[in-house]
Amino acid sequence: MRPHTTRGSRPRTPASGRLPLWVSATAALLAVLTSCTGSAPTDDVPGAGKPGAAGVGDRLFPALGNGGYDVLHYGLTLDYAPVTNHLKGTAVITARSTQDLSRFNLDLSGLRVRAVTVQGSKAQVARSGDELSVTPARTVRNHEVFRAVVTYDGTPRTLKGADGGLEGWIETDDGSTALGQPSGSMTWFPGNHHPSDKATYDITVTVPKDEDGDPYDVISNGKLVREEDSGETVTRHWRTEEPMASYLAHVSVGYFEVHKSWTDGDVPVYLAIDPDEVEDSADVARLVPEIVDWAGKRFGTYPLSSTGAIVDHLPGLDYALETQTKPYFGEAPDEALLVHELAHQWFGDSVTPRMWKDMWLSEGLATYAEWLWEEERGGRSTAKIFQDFYDGTDDESEGIWAFPPADPPSAGRVSDPPVYGRGAMAVHKLRETVGDETFFDILRTWTRQHRHGNADTQQFIDLCERKSRKDLTVLFDTWLFGDRKPSRM
Repeated sequence: MRPHTTRGSRPRTPASGRLPLWVSATAALLAVLTSCTGSAPTDDVPGAGKPGAAGVGDRLFPALGNGGYDVLHYGLTLDYAPVTNHLKGTAVITARSTQDLSRFNLDLSGLRVRAVTVQGSKAQVARSGDELSVTPARTVRNHEVFRAVVTYDGTPRTLKGADGGLEGWIETDDGSTALGQPSGSMTWFPGNHHPSDKATYDITVTVPKDEDGDPYDVISNGKLVREEDSGETVTRHWRTEEPMASYLAHVSVGYFEVHKSWTDGDVPVYLAIDPDEVEDSADVARLVPEIVDWAGKRFGTYPLSSTGAIVDHLPGLDYALETQTKPYFGEAPDEALLVHELAHQWFGDSVTPRMWKDMWLSEGLATYAEWLWEEERGGRSTAKIFQDFYDGTDDESEGIWAFPPADPPSAGRVSDPPVYGRGAMAVHKLRETVGDETFFDILRTWTRQHRHGNADTQQFIDLCERKSRKDLTVLFDTWLFGDRKPSRM
């Protein structure tokens, strides 16, 4: 994620973390358990397994994710009507249990659940706020691969974060878009919505044609594997073969100009640009493959099976998001913004933070990619950009000393300036300390060792010390964990 700004205007500081309205009056009313298909037992039965935890233990987002299982694959089949903004869905969730599981939770905000089966048998379901509690007909045994099928429908929600920013299912002027950071994906499909549980995806969306008989475009993550036109509806089936965190899952419905090409490294490129943004996006088709090839030489082989971008017309969004394989922009992006979101395909999408406090590993490294790009394109050197951030003269340096980048004080601060700018400053100090050869070896090793997985701050520090053969305690204590501006650079 990075602030989405109009070309030529002063960049705005990154939007603070996106928080659902769990404490709203609506959520309070939903806090009373309401059964969808029956009442779930509240007491453990001896020898019958135990319920999975509601939450994965993330200090910043304790309600996100669930314990007791690991999702392997999401098969999402959606019918969406843009005119009424109504969604019907079937989610086939294939998972492996990590304990004898008598009951498990799924994260789902709004939407009415019609039925749930586990291993083909009807399950009991109860709801409390954004938690969907599922009790299978029989205990799921430890390490068992099981399939849960959830059918649901309704008007998907748009969530408003603490800073006023939007996430979830957002209506546009010609359709809709789904943006998930940090919890918006639970507004359009049930799942284990924490970055630590990554899975592969098949997303199939059917949309009726408009009143003139013209088809909508449907864009999602990964590769397009099937297109159908029934005469009255269009269906698009997208497949993501590499594991993906749910906050990166995405669907856009609307009218787009589509451009297909390849990078020099033979990665397929899929661009979808809203007609209202075509003129201002003239350079995007050239820049996307150029940036991906450039980044591959510095950060390691491109980790995904396709790349691209979606440029929509949603100018009030105020941020761009690194939706996997096709970053999403609410309006025409500039070069720095493109570099940032495409760098996330390595840092954030392929290598995903284990917990939300580790987000500096995504945002700090993606911000530093912007610095590298500027330096190599004849702009300021990375040393000069670092100086400008330290002095407070860079447009994006405001507020970077508010807290340590590796220790956000609350969920609402996960996407604040320290995570971006000061995170990049820590990366630059690392480069200065270990030298260019070791520094880029560290980055390539990081993306290779944790490819398609999760990693945390301590693992990064351990790798840096191992590769450099240096004790880097002072460096990281000062620039990553320090609670105030260092007196010297």
